[in-house]
Amino acid sequence: MSVVLLREVPVPSPVHRLWAGTKMIGAFAISVVLMLWPTWPVLGIMVTFLILIGLLARLPLGALPRLPAWFWGLMALGAVLNIPGGGPALLRYAQVTVFGLILLTASFLIAWTTPMGEIAPALATLGAPLRKVRVPVDEWAVVVALTLRGLPLLLDEMRVLRAARRLRPKSGLMRRATDNPIVDILTAAMAVSTRRAGELAEAITARGGIGQLTAHPTAPGRRDALALAVVFAVCAVSIAIGILG
Repeated sequence: MSVVLLREVPVPSPVHRLWAGTKMIGAFAISVVLMLWPTWPVLGIMVTFLILIGLLARLPLGALPRLPAWFWGLMALGAVLNIPGGGPALLRYAQVTVFGLILLTASFLIAWTTPMGEIAPALATLGAPLRKVRVPVDEWAVVVALTLRGLPLLLDEMRVLRAARRLRPKSGLMRRATDNPIVDILTAAMAVSTRRAGELAEAITARGGIGQLTAHPTAPGRRDALALAVVFAVCAVSIAIGILG
């Protein structure tokens, strides 16, 4: 089963029908609350809330990324390094870890429930007030959207290059090229990425430039106002618990 990373999971759900900007505002509000009150009760509320969102979005378990063994190894190493600090150090390390995983999950939920074509228009709409101070909002929105769209493609290219490299002969003239697998794969990936970037730039120019990418085909509606009200209510409860705790 392949990992669904930064790609929409095409299932009908109320979360999928929300405006992309609504999800971004919600994720930002959650991140602000967690930065100010990263206590265990607040972390527990946010974990529960994100799980409920995932269930409401009807996301299959196959969408969850299978983290590699080295990731868990680094997590264990971090815990070992905090042992000399005693219980408070380990508790703080666990809080920081959960905090990071919550933010990562919130970002994934946006990607799993939002078409990549809606990211740039939403960012352009949210950043519209910055145009008054001559901030290149459209250009920034396009860069973010293309980065999110290109990362899964780059990962796929890396998998293909890695599989192709395994099929290459290990003797003769090909021996020097296979001495350093990291350099070999990275060099090929850079060449492929450069070619794809050129093709993408030509395609964007042929379709009218970045202005077409930041057009506003969708806009927030009543369901978005209701969704933000729920998010802000959860954040308000979390803040109250964080202050009282």
